[in-house]
Amino acid sequence: MASAVITIKIMPESPDVDLTTIEGEVSKRVDAFTGTSAQKRFEIEPIAFGLKALKVRFVMDESIGGTEPIEQELAAIEGVQSVDVTDVRRTIG
Repeated sequence: MASAVITIKIMPESPDVDLTTIEGEVSKRVDAFTGTSAQKRFEIEPIAFGLKALKVRFVMDESIGGTEPIEQELAAIEGVQSVDVTDVRRTIG
């Protein structure tokens, strides 16, 4: 089966939430979801009025299925307001 590159945007509850702590939790949960130490890239995206979103991009095997289970896992992290999958792409090779 092919692999997919998933991009998820995570919005914190407020500008006061520590994105570094959330990033660590996201990393652990993505690894648990994919069953490997997934290749991950994190990015901070300024939104407005000091609020910043955390974006994570990772590779997963398509055989795992959809992204709904990882979305629910990430939404359960303390300090997270919302989780949105913003991009899904199939890899070649």
